[in-house]
Parts: sequence; structure tokens; C-alpha cells
Amino acid sequence: MAVRKIELLGAPVLRERAREVQEIDEELRLLIADMFETMYDAEGVGLAAPQVGVGKRVLVIDVREEGQERFALVNPQLTEASKQREKGEEGCLSIPGVSAGVERPARVVVEGLNEDGRPVRVEADGLLARALQHEIDHLDGVLFIDRLAPLQRSMLLKKYRKEQAEHTEQPPSGQPVRRPLAAKRSPGADAAGQG
Repeated sequence: MAVRKIELLGAPVLRERAREVQEIDEELRLLIADMFETMYDAEGVGLAAPQVGVGKRVLVIDVREEGQERFALVNPQLTEASKQREKGEEGCLSIPGVSAGVERPARVVVEGLNEDGRPVRVEADGLLARALQHEIDHLDGVLFIDRLAPLQRSMLLKKYRKEQAEHTEQPPSGQPVRRPLAAKRSPGADAAGQG
């Protein structure tokens, strides 16, 4: 297992629709193990494969709630969503340092395969429902900022760019070195977005 580099806003892979997984093999299981390791290292509650530079429809989630074990989903599909909506704070490991309230369906049903290739159905509400929707968005090339009103998105991006600029060092060579902000879990992080 290894901690992989988390792709930041601007990386093309974050805006592309991830490809369906054709075969669940040891390489995919290693990717899933690395994704869990990376998610825990960044203190997130969810992570999608595009966030580690892999354009496959794979996500991992651990909301750390009693009675809810961590899990991976391969080729997940949102099959049901409640009409009732809830607004909750979301952040994202790929857009560190910022968060915003995002409105989403309160309850969802997601179907996919587990890491052994067996069909799974997840019925979720609360933080788990939010995390699933956030990560499935990543698999479709959608970021939580895309779900904000234009003015709110603009203000959030301005804050993000300012914070990123403050973390850029100027070495003696004169070439700037990017030091991404620490992508640490925010309340509701990746589910509330850190993912």
C-alpha cells in the first residue's frame, strides 16, 4: 500500500468521465488499498480514483460512523434519490482549504460491485449519502463547486487561488515551487466533501 499524490483543481483527469472497470484484478485491489491509505493520510472520508490520477470508476468511503464499515465501490450507479434535499458543508481533497454548503438529495441508493466483484446495494442518508454523491460526481468529472451558485463559486475559487498563492515558495532559481495546502478533513469533509 502507498499514499498516492492527490490531483488538485486544474488537473484534466478531474474533469473527465471515468471509464467503467472491465476486470476486477489484483491491480485494481492494489489501487483500492492505495486509495484507502491516501484518504486516511489526507483525513478525508471519501476518495474517487480520478483524484489519484486514475480515470476508472472506483471510489472508497469511510465516514467513521458507528455501525458503518469502510467500503469500496466499483462502477457505482446512483439508482434512487429522494425528493427531499438537505444542505450540508462540503470540502474536497482536490480543492484543499475551502468548503461550502451544497444541497443534495437527503437519501440515496447506490449499486455497484465490491472489490471482490460481488454486487452491492447501499442505502444511505446523512453523511454517507452526501459522501456517495460527492464521490460519484468525481467519477463523472463534476466537482462540488459546480453545484454552487455562480457568485458563490467565484468567491470560493478566488479564496482557493489566494490560499494556493500564499503556499507557493520562490526558491533562489526564481522558478516558483507549488506547495499545496495540506488537504485535511473539514467538517463534513469529503462526504462533506473531502474527496
